[in-house]
Amino acid sequence: MPLPAIEPQRLYRQIAEQLRVRMGQAEFAIGTRLPAERDLAKQLGVSRPTVREALIALEVEGWVEVRSGSGVYVRERAASPRVAAEPLPPEWGPLEMIRARRVVEGETAALAAIQAKRRDITAMREAIDSMTQEADGGIAPLTGDRAFHTAIVEACGNGVLVETVQTFWDSRHGPVFERLGGHFETVPSWRAAIQEHEAVLAAIRSRDPAAARAAMHAHMDKSHARFSASWRRTKK
Repeated sequence: MPLPAIEPQRLYRQIAEQLRVRMGQAEFAIGTRLPAERDLAKQLGVSRPTVREALIALEVEGWVEVRSGSGVYVRERAASPRVAAEPLPPEWGPLEMIRARRVVEGETAALAAIQAKRRDITAMREAIDSMTQEADGGIAPLTGDRAFHTAIVEACGNGVLVETVQTFWDSRHGPVFERLGGHFETVPSWRAAIQEHEAVLAAIRSRDPAAARAAMHAHMDKSHARFSASWRRTKK
């Protein structure tokens, strides 16, 4: 039975529910590999990133197993302790959230290039240095990463923007985002992010708002691409 298309504006949770129902009805048999993301996206009439978020939610709930370098497989119910429980509470889709950050933080970077004081520049520099030390130690440098983006928005002098960016960042602690990061965040990916931060800082230090905006947009685009890599090409 073909999957019915859904409206593009619906969230990944609705897609996860459709797939969950079909797995429960054995349309997707236990142990089989699900269709590729691009095929599911075409059948459902949504974007591949939205399908990616739905599959991650199903993985967290125990319905599927993501095998890096291979694909996404339907799990045995008895081997999945979470499947009898209620679905996870909704959270922002990680890839959708990165796109929202691109809009907001592109502008905060541009504004910081105009307004940043010496102490703000110092805070950005220290945050990048902290990220480098953590990455060198094989630790995901989330503390330094958050500090860098916070230092940029604090330079704007707008409390609403500060709370907005911090809310974006705190959403990373949701189970869907953490599971996605577990698949795609590596020491090389963090080193790439550090270099992207260096470009943002250089533009802010140069008092070039257009360059700062462009550098932040590039950082978010590359972050989105890292989280969107093919399961079949990604190996741990």
